[in-house]
Amino acid sequence: FFCLSLNNLLFGFALFNWCVAGNIAVHLSLSPLPCEQPAFSLFLFVILQLIHIYLHILTNPFAAFLHRFHLGLSHSMENPHSPISIPEASPKPYKKSFVTTLMEAASLRSPFKEDTYFTSHLKASEKKALQELKDKLMASYGPDGECTMWGIPLLAEDEKADVVLLKFLRARDFRVLDSFRMLEKCLAWRKEFKADSVGEEDLGFKELEGVVAYMHGYDREGHPVCYNAYGVFKDKDMYERIFGDEEKLNKFLRWRIQVLERGISLLHFKPGGINSIIQVTDLKDMPKRELRVASNQILSLFQDNYPEMVARKIFINVPWYFSVLYSMFGPFLTQRTKSKFVISREGHAAETLYKFIRPEDVPVQYGGLSRPNDLQKPASEFTVKGGEKVNIQIEGIEAGATITWDLVVGGWDLEYSAEFVPNKEDSYTIAVEKPRKLSPTEEAIRNSYTSKESGKLVLSVDNTSSRRKKVAAYRYTVRKSTLE
Repeated sequence: FFCLSLNNLLFGFALFNWCVAGNIAVHLSLSPLPCEQPAFSLFLFVILQLIHIYLHILTNPFAAFLHRFHLGLSHSMENPHSPISIPEASPKPYKKSFVTTLMEAASLRSPFKEDTYFTSHLKASEKKALQELKDKLMASYGPDGECTMWGIPLLAEDEKADVVLLKFLRARDFRVLDSFRMLEKCLAWRKEFKADSVGEEDLGFKELEGVVAYMHGYDREGHPVCYNAYGVFKDKDMYERIFGDEEKLNKFLRWRIQVLERGISLLHFKPGGINSIIQVTDLKDMPKRELRVASNQILSLFQDNYPEMVARKIFINVPWYFSVLYSMFGPFLTQRTKSKFVISREGHAAETLYKFIRPEDVPVQYGGLSRPNDLQKPASEFTVKGGEKVNIQIEGIEAGATITWDLVVGGWDLEYSAEFVPNKEDSYTIAVEKPRKLSPTEEAIRNSYTSKESGKLVLSVDNTSSRRKKVAAYRYTVRKSTLE
């Protein structure tokens, strides 16, 4: 009771201090921080909020338990037919640091449940709002009026039109008049911006493609994934080339809309289908102050003209203070908005992304197996428990065959080696890759070996020095010898 009372008192005082310090916004695309606000006031606010979060943990042990359960800390059953051998081990429980606990508390949320867009699932009041919005559109544009969005006639009585209209209604909590005004402004903006044709334009940003903002693969549920990384703009020359004047800034905004429009073209706009994308934003080395103008304009364009287009927003390589700031403003966000956010601190990008995206679809720079111009061959996933050594045995390799393999472990920080074991008893085992320690930021391993005799390849992942369970994936191809 004392902790709870002190918790509420500190939050009230911190909230008052926040009013003095000024507003701090957590943006959906970028995250400008309050660099111009009074330093002492901001410092006091942060300290009070740290205490507030810690007391929140003390007074909510059940919520913390649910969060650990949601992250999947319980062990999963192993496949008895897998080519992976796992020695038994009983590691001590992994103890989390105080800062780690604070960051996890900041990300406590209910899992996001995406709309199905089936009209049969709507409440009576929501069905009524949908029909009223259709009536307003018909009265405003007429039966022969031009009212299309993403190639979908909004006045047509079909399910695709319903999906689009429901997005605008959901964005305005099914307030028909507000939804209609938002829809009208969006239609006018798309016509002026020529958004329907922007996807085919050559805007000359080849150096940014695949680096700053790009569509890449799908998540486990089939949503297209858009990656955003603005760290390259810490280079002043690059920043001047892209944002040097208003004309350049507007061209960049058009290019950023182009990336989003291409992602939206992959959506189904169908009840029960894939109707939104996943956004992954890398905050590493992001120059916040310099990109504030651009981020505000991007955010405004997205919020006003692309409602309910993001199923989940994943922030990776997040500095610890970002999580603290997010925890401060969590109470001011709706539960629906908070449930879409996933926050992952620096060095944990792969582990976080694996929960939503298969390793073969995660870019190699974020700890996945996907490389540019690579064939998307499926990978086998497995778990490396704390205190265990896992041996992956690839058997049936013939003499003269070449085997190529990819291997990655989320968060690495373990030892890896590879060896070839011939079938003949009098032959020696060959060390293909000597044991070496891999850092948490290490990219996926890709290597190949041509055997001189038949045998098997053994890939070893040694996690005996760690208490943490880790998710890993591997894949391989075997090319037989062309010699007779």
